[in-house]
Amino acid sequence: MAEAVHLLLLLLLTFVFFSPAQSASKVLFHGLGVDYGQLGDNLPSPEASVALMHSLRASAVKIYDANPEILRALSGSNLVVSVMVPNGLLPSIGTNQSAADAWVSSNIVSFYGSVRLRFLLVGNEILSNYASNSTFWPYLVPAMTRLHRSIRLFSLRGIKVSTPHAMDVLQSSFPPSSGRFRSDIAVPIIRPMLEFLRRTSSYFMIDAYPYFPWSENPNSISIDYALFQGNSSLYYHDPVTGLTYTNLLDQMLDAMAAAIAAEGFAEVRLGLAETGWPNAGDLDEIGANVHNAAIYNRKLAIRVSEQRGLRTPARPAAAMPVFVFSLYNENLKPGPGTERHWGLLYPNGTAVYEVDLKGRRPEASYPPLPPATNNEPYKGKLWCVLETSGGVNVTAVAAALSFACGQGNGTCAAIQTGGKCFQPNTVAAHANYAFNSYWQQFRSTGGSCYFNGLAVQTTADPSYGSCVFPSKDN
Repeated sequence: MAEAVHLLLLLLLTFVFFSPAQSASKVLFHGLGVDYGQLGDNLPSPEASVALMHSLRASAVKIYDANPEILRALSGSNLVVSVMVPNGLLPSIGTNQSAADAWVSSNIVSFYGSVRLRFLLVGNEILSNYASNSTFWPYLVPAMTRLHRSIRLFSLRGIKVSTPHAMDVLQSSFPPSSGRFRSDIAVPIIRPMLEFLRRTSSYFMIDAYPYFPWSENPNSISIDYALFQGNSSLYYHDPVTGLTYTNLLDQMLDAMAAAIAAEGFAEVRLGLAETGWPNAGDLDEIGANVHNAAIYNRKLAIRVSEQRGLRTPARPAAAMPVFVFSLYNENLKPGPGTERHWGLLYPNGTAVYEVDLKGRRPEASYPPLPPATNNEPYKGKLWCVLETSGGVNVTAVAAALSFACGQGNGTCAAIQTGGKCFQPNTVAAHANYAFNSYWQQFRSTGGSCYFNGLAVQTTADPSYGSCVFPSKDN
């Protein structure tokens, strides 16, 4: 009896995961696309950037707005293009068809003939941050619906409307067959969205980074499994479906596929809007290095080339379009150091490492990579101090000092008049202490040693005399 039930369950899962509609699935472009972020004050011009995309042999590009200067540079380039509606416009577009029509008219219509526009993404990871984004949630699906109507109104064929999601839309993801959406969004938002995507034959777009689950669990997940180079001893076998996983990305994507199927929409296709690996980071950010980043993106490109679109164990017939994050290291992105180090290129246009995004260059033909020196967690004390190598902007430092001292409990008590760290009584010296005091209090809950680029981590104890800078062993 138990064997019969198990067999029936496997048959049902096979039907759920392998929808007949997927058999004819074709990818919109071959090879990898690239995400073109613009959060840097030292990036090349759009024209130079398009030339650099061609040098990387990118097949597509995703931008995070509808910047007309970039779209003009892309005219005639033959790159498949994805544009995005900013988060802040969702309330107006979600409640007003005229606003949707006006946005499409102003941002899309004039470029339709010369730019290969294929995706219109509505907001970015709207369902991830409740504190800052939840006010937009009610408008997300209505905005997608209205923009789709606008595209039809202007007879713009071939443009798919969607929105990208982070992996945290799932409340369970392991094993992959147990993937389910969070209960706060499943019924009110995800189901209507999936209905829209099914009706319009569009994609459920995902931002999936194996770096994050690996870096949070390096003792449980092999680095080789995360980098597409695990052997059979590292493979994972889903106990429910019996499917075998050779790498972490496939496992993450199939968890999302299972969640979609559980809502009754197995035929909705997946698209990978962002993936990649950081090429550098802070001292306490494990595995963020050029070696790992090059391995990840080179092997991903080869997989996509060989499979003609990314395919997973649960959806072998459904080819996914894939975009790699990102074109450049972007120096104005806030947060930990990895946030500013996902690029294939430095801001001066030189390669962080060589990669063929078409996936046709043999791995053996690449030059040797620098060794991965931080694949083990850093052990020892760290401090966060003022970055002085490029000079000190006293006005900016004073503002950051004021922010740090306004957070937490007693953050800056030691630099008050009469305190053990009051002398020397300068903005720079006080910021040095305040940045560290703030970071030591809040690093475990997401606080970063950044302060708009004014701070840096160090292994050298900045304490002096009776002034002790707090620190904890990692």
